[in-house]
Amino acid sequence: MIATTLPGPGVIAAALIGALAIVAALALLIRRRPEAFPLLAILALPFRLPIATGGRTVNLLIPLYLLIAAGILTRLASRGDSSAADRRRQGRSGERANVSPPWLARLLTARGLEWLLLGAVVLYGVQALYSDDHGKAAENLAFFYIPFGLLFALLRDVQWTRALVLRCLAVAVALAVIFAGIGFIEYYRKALFLNPKVVAANEYDNYFRVNSLFFDPSIYGRFLALVMIALTTVVLWTRNRRELLIGAGVLAWLMAGLITSFSESSIAALLLGLAVLAAYRWDLLTTVYISGALLAIAAVILLASPASLHFGLKGSGGSANNATSGRTNLVSGGLELFAKRPLEGYGSGSFETAYKRHSDTTAENATSASHTIPVTVAAEQGIPGLAVYLALLLVAFFVLFSGAGRSPPRIALAACFAALVLHTWTYADFLEDPLTWTLLGIGVALARE
Repeated sequence: MIATTLPGPGVIAAALIGALAIVAALALLIRRRPEAFPLLAILALPFRLPIATGGRTVNLLIPLYLLIAAGILTRLASRGDSSAADRRRQGRSGERANVSPPWLARLLTARGLEWLLLGAVVLYGVQALYSDDHGKAAENLAFFYIPFGLLFALLRDVQWTRALVLRCLAVAVALAVIFAGIGFIEYYRKALFLNPKVVAANEYDNYFRVNSLFFDPSIYGRFLALVMIALTTVVLWTRNRRELLIGAGVLAWLMAGLITSFSESSIAALLLGLAVLAAYRWDLLTTVYISGALLAIAAVILLASPASLHFGLKGSGGSANNATSGRTNLVSGGLELFAKRPLEGYGSGSFETAYKRHSDTTAENATSASHTIPVTVAAEQGIPGLAVYLALLLVAFFVLFSGAGRSPPRIALAACFAALVLHTWTYADFLEDPLTWTLLGIGVALARE
């Protein structure tokens, strides 16, 4: 277990002074070189530090928080300047001043997406007031929703160029390559550097799952999958043979890293992202037919496979619930919570507490049950939260996919977002993941170009 002893006042004061110094230095760098912010944001995205708070340990993205603070400080210091981002916004406002489209048309825009994101955060805060777990709701707001919303705003106003997009991708690919290498070391040693929970779980599984430096194999797999989708975009659209060969080699390395995580949800997300890319690169109908055929073949293999392969569908105890590691029963339990309070839900961040109380189950099972975002939203926030969530997905997909066909960077962002959404349906963390806000922030900026 991670120690929960609080540091002394002197240590806290020294940490605060150090943090302020780092923020000041970062703000100065961003002030002089604005393109440094998105590059550093991509660099900081994966790095989490375990912090004990309220009797529980939360893995916080401290480096990213310091960078966001520096970005906000830079923004406040330059409010009097007429920045390029301000001029773009003024130009857009002037172009639309005499246009009054219907409300639905206004909603299906980048501005509509921004309002929905704000509405989701506000609604989450309101529903935290009657939550069964005020501490969890406060943590999510303070450590995830609010800082990541600021990250979205900062990335949205970056002057994105093709060169900057490629440099950001290069940073992400470099990180993924390093993380995969660390994962290979873990797999070879059969020992994890981080996450004691997974260390214990590996003792009882038939296979060893690595998580590199992510504290969670599935979050590690999600990061690798999204980077692979973005890199595959470059491979599919490049005309340079050298770039093609290097990209293919890196993809093989990352695929091996993804396999060692044994994250089925990440592999499913990767396949969906690749299908989106194939539809844009070649033909939609052909992609649909091939994908359908592959799914049918996979279903036949699963149904025909012997029990010795441990797919969970056959043998003693074979069932859909067993094949999904108990997820079917857990999801049905979450839907039962929604049925009991369909209007208001149990409050923001309350899923684990409410599920454990109503199902008389363990905390581990309650945590696993919350790993299906639509079910979690329905149980915690009821119909209002579910409506905002579905509207957010609809508008986000419309903004990211609309007009993306001639822009490989926008295609990559759309494919990555589709993959991320699927991953959240089979695992966890939608608005709690900075990758969501990063994809949407860059996507909104490019959609406005």
